[in-house]
Amino acid sequence: MDFVGSPSPSSSSTSAPNDVTSQEHYVTSIEVDHETTCWGCGVRLLVSPHAPVFKCGWCGAITNRNALKNNNQYYKWRRLRDRCFVVFVLLFMLFIICGGIWAVYPVVFSISFFWGIFHSTITLILSVSTLSSFGLASFLSPGVPPRILWGSYPAVGKGGLENYTFCHHCSKPKSSRTHHCSSCGMCVLDMDHHCPFIGNCVGAANHRCFIIFLISAVMSTIYVSTISFYAALHVWPPVNYVANQPLNRLLSYEVTLNFLKESAFALLRSAVFLTPRGLVLVYLFIASVSVGIGLSVLLWQQLSYVYRGKTYLSQLNASEGDGGERDCKNLINFFGCQYIAARYFPSFWNSRKTHEK
Repeated sequence: MDFVGSPSPSSSSTSAPNDVTSQEHYVTSIEVDHETTCWGCGVRLLVSPHAPVFKCGWCGAITNRNALKNNNQYYKWRRLRDRCFVVFVLLFMLFIICGGIWAVYPVVFSISFFWGIFHSTITLILSVSTLSSFGLASFLSPGVPPRILWGSYPAVGKGGLENYTFCHHCSKPKSSRTHHCSSCGMCVLDMDHHCPFIGNCVGAANHRCFIIFLISAVMSTIYVSTISFYAALHVWPPVNYVANQPLNRLLSYEVTLNFLKESAFALLRSAVFLTPRGLVLVYLFIASVSVGIGLSVLLWQQLSYVYRGKTYLSQLNASEGDGGERDCKNLINFFGCQYIAARYFPSFWNSRKTHEK
């Protein structure tokens, strides 16, 4: 008598190959851990072969298997481009300074010798501060990350490389505060961005110089636009235009529009008789206003990041809800005025209240 569930000879002969096949399929689906070596401490790790990123349990170093070294064949061209930008910016600033002295100060000194000396002093201060801060931001190192021991187990302690990654360009550890710049060819500590106009990265070592340069440049453009407009009024040829409409009719839209058009045409006709000094003054005014607007936007953006205690790259990498702690003390600490604020503004410095926007 056959028992229930006992296979018959015919069924056992037909199911045996299926059992072997299923058993072989089951054995091959087992994932075997792959043995690898941590780049940070040299400890052997067992990780899944399908894990692209893993973290060492001893030193905390993070390994990314998919990280590839970028091709740096255009590195020399990028450096040449940055140096050309630096030369162009220097020539532009020297032209603004020399052209302003040639075009503006004969007019200023003709009005009053005292005001001529006063404006010459302001020009000297703004020129020296702008050129010196630009030179420091351009040629000062943006900030090299500190050296740290790595590669061997006795030297690297527990958590010594926590959240460090490996830079395949520089072949050394890279912290979360460090970013590699392909244009400069180096890792930069607290990198904000790479600015081609200074031919350098903006990092921990020259970030303050860069913002001081922006402040000096914005103040210089405001001063140049104001003084060039004032001098242009004295050298501009007389405008031959007589208003044909009484003042009480200028309230009409069409009459006002015609009045503005005729005034603009009269001004352009008189501009034909401008001297070379007047043309330089017009160019100084237009250039200083346009450059000043762009630098003001950049300065406001930089100060807003400092106010949040972040950089441009850290703001991009931050999560949507992580906005950082907004406090005016971030600005004071950035410019190194802790001692002045603590001594002359103790109530503000000791207050723990943050300033929310």
